[in-house]
Amino acid sequence: MTNGRILPAVYQTKQAGVSRRSFLMRAGAAAAATLLVPSAEAFTRSLSRERILNFYNPNTEEDLTIACCIDAEYDARIIRRFSYFMRDHHSNKVHYIDPALIDLLYAVSVLTRSHGTFQVISGYRAPETNRMLRRTSRRVAEHSLHMEGKAIDIRMSDTDTRSLRKVGLALQRGGVGYYPSANFVHLDTGDVRSW
Repeated sequence: MTNGRILPAVYQTKQAGVSRRSFLMRAGAAAAATLLVPSAEAFTRSLSRERILNFYNPNTEEDLTIACCIDAEYDARIIRRFSYFMRDHHSNKVHYIDPALIDLLYAVSVLTRSHGTFQVISGYRAPETNRMLRRTSRRVAEHSLHMEGKAIDIRMSDTDTRSLRKVGLALQRGGVGYYPSANFVHLDTGDVRSW
């Protein structure tokens, strides 16, 4: 088992002209409206604090810890380590992972009030892996965002997948897939949609 601890976070990401802080503030307002947090104000206060995100990949038996603060930028080293951690475990291929996924997971951890570990079921998928998985399951998309480094399949050690789905839907920041029989949630940074 390898252990990677990364401090501090430094890499600025903007999506569609929306800053990371603005995204999370809007997410807090949306979550408050769906009764996920007491108030948008309480959520906004939580943004100023550093938050530790813990990851475990059961496929590779690796773990990774990232210290994030939405006011700090992600450093290229973090993105490289996160991309390596999220590599295709079938082919061992590494692909650049969209830093907006880290912001999304940060928001999920805040809104669920979790201090647990994200268990990464699937991160990046090489095209050949995606084709192989499509042959065994009709639920695998032909043009999956996993192949672009923009999707992650997760569960959490201290939060049920139903709650993860609810938070993902409230965030309105990409795709949310719910797989209760396999006990995981798909999150991506693509168009807003759900299944």
